[in-house]
Amino acid sequence: MQIIGASIDDVPAICSLVNSAYRGDTSRRGWTTEADLLDGIRIDEEMLREYLGDGNSIILKCANDNQEIIGSVYLKKKQDQLYLGMLTVSPELQAKGIGKLLLKASEEQAKDMGCKSIVMTVITTRTELIAWYKRHGYYETGERQPFPASERFGKPKMHLEFLVMEKSL
Repeated sequence: MQIIGASIDDVPAICSLVNSAYRGDTSRRGWTTEADLLDGIRIDEEMLREYLGDGNSIILKCANDNQEIIGSVYLKKKQDQLYLGMLTVSPELQAKGIGKLLLKASEEQAKDMGCKSIVMTVITTRTELIAWYKRHGYYETGERQPFPASERFGKPKMHLEFLVMEKSL
């Protein structure tokens, strides 16, 4: 496996991967599904192109030996912090260490960019995911944020809010 920065050419594959891992029936094959929390898609190609066009952002991709993208993560530098979002692993390949590799690569990227910490937001009801991040050194900051009102990130089936988590580097 190889983890490198994604390019505009990777947008369709990453879009498909992220949506398959977070929403719909395919997401239920893995443990990171949000299908019971949200309807709609997680990301569209336009948004991914915006992320890649932002000079402070990068998307890391994890490709297998056949060069198929099996994981990805979105990173954005905000002053001396790196925001980590949309950590994704193909539902069929979850729980095999790929997420850990992407998390480690994200932390190395943060250090290379001179960041002192990594921050992320996790939907508060995702207790299993929060526990996973805690096992990897992230902690709850105590801050909560509302889920976006725009349906661009999906249509909530219930009231949702984010928990902010952080890891010092």
